Amino acid sequence: MCEALDAAEVVVVGGGPVGMGLAIELGQRNVRAVVVERHAAPQNIPKGQNLTQRTMEHFHFWGVERAVRAARTIPPEYGIGGLTAYGTLLSEYSYDWMQRELVRPYYFTDNERLPQYATETALRRRAEELASVTTLYGWSAETVRQDAGEAQVMLAERAGGSRRTLRAQYVVGCDGSRSRVRTQAGIGQALSDHDRLMVLLVFRSHGLHRLLERYPGKSFYSVLHPELDGYWKFFGRVDLGSSWFFHAPVPPGTTQDNFDFRQFLYAAAGAEFDVAFDHIGFWDLRFAVAESYRAGRVFVAGDAAHSHPPYGGYGVNIGLEDARNLGWKLAAVLQGWGGEDLIQSYDAERRPVFQSAARDFIEKAIVDDRSFLAEFNPVRDRAGFERAWAQRKSGARSEVHVFEPNYEGSPVVWGPPGGSCSARGAHAFRARAGHHLAPQPLSSGENIFERLGTGFALLSFDGDEAVCGAFAAAADRLEVPLEVIRDRSAGGPERYEARYVLVRPDQFVAWAGNEVVPEAAAIVRRALGVGVDNAAPG
Repeated sequence: MCEALDAAEVVVVGGGPVGMGLAIELGQRNVRAVVVERHAAPQNIPKGQNLTQRTMEHFHFWGVERAVRAARTIPPEYGIGGLTAYGTLLSEYSYDWMQRELVRPYYFTDNERLPQYATETALRRRAEELASVTTLYGWSAETVRQDAGEAQVMLAERAGGSRRTLRAQYVVGCDGSRSRVRTQAGIGQALSDHDRLMVLLVFRSHGLHRLLERYPGKSFYSVLHPELDGYWKFFGRVDLGSSWFFHAPVPPGTTQDNFDFRQFLYAAAGAEFDVAFDHIGFWDLRFAVAESYRAGRVFVAGDAAHSHPPYGGYGVNIGLEDARNLGWKLAAVLQGWGGEDLIQSYDAERRPVFQSAARDFIEKAIVDDRSFLAEFNPVRDRAGFERAWAQRKSGARSEVHVFEPNYEGSPVVWGPPGGSCSARGAHAFRARAGHHLAPQPLSSGENIFERLGTGFALLSFDGDEAVCGAFAAAADRLEVPLEVIRDRSAGGPERYEARYVLVRPDQFVAWAGNEVVPEAAAIVRRALGVGVDNAAPG
């Protein structure tokens, strides 16, 4: 617990997965953080369930991976894979979709799937273990102000009516798509409204589980239908056997009382089954991205920074990457070893990645499905439809390989000339500046990820000791935490295709090469955002 609740280094507004993840990242770095969350307990709505290998790497480094996996509600063999069907769930046309297990070799951890409220519970427990993190549940942030010296957050207790003010160096809004922090900081949004009212149904059914036993190992199911114009009917498992959620477009003006949701489910599945509803809610289908992820001392992350339809399981994973990216950078600046360019790079790296994810994957899927449904129909031309369906089936394997968020255009990495930050890339073992480091074995039998700590790491494979010494000396002068990890190049590390790899605290590569050009000090200074010219590396 923080000694003084009226003062902190960082106030995190919003205690969902992104806010709690950010607090843990900060707390493990001994940054005094206060989390303000209006709900006393996680909300029992199953969303944000698909956790990628990359997200589970965060949980590994946050010390919560084991607890998250123990909270799973579906057997591990179900993974987070999905299925796409045409017409109805039980039609003769379907294929596997979002097969993230195909890129497993490029990450240190496996996928996981569990309801967001279970993930939140595990994160809350981990945050409570950290002495530098204080949690204020049942409080709302009403007003955010800032000046050149500090930021202030005025709070109201939801139940008791008490008031208090928190002072901090920085405030981070993780308070959802209707973020009050974002609005009060004067950060605008770019909106792309798809003009669709969506329903979210949470229900129980043993019969649907029996109907879908024909598709073993699948956790979610999307249904394409000509009447949907490229949008989906989507079923997801909450557990194995009884609990489900479903979302789909519904006519404007639909309410809980004027629509037959039971028949709606039957039509989507292609059969009748037992249904007991637990929740019926509505939301508007739109994309939104903040015009900046920073305004002075105020930052936004997760849904406060960007939101999109829950197509493809990108949302919570993108938000948690925001938390990881921002957390170590805030700590670096607060502790004196990070510069202004480093903290600015949060926006420069994360905002283009979301824009690319929305444009190149989520919206593209809607447009592609719309075009396919308009052109092909098994009733009108069965042979033509089946040829096109087979092509989609083979192409479904490629999307997961291409979704590889990277920071090639970041001002704090030595990326290629003309590089840009994007969600589109290609998974590879080669160490590339701006890309996630792939795990590899060391001669000791350990994986390199077991050696990475909370600071920077220089990987040296049969490297020159003078080079290692130059990096260590540069880090010492700048007071940056850096560990030199030496090993031979054979037996795994040769796949990096580099003798030297400078790895950031978030496991992204800042620089990689066989020769140190420019000098080590310049490489380290750029990685810290403390001033270096923008000449391309040799």
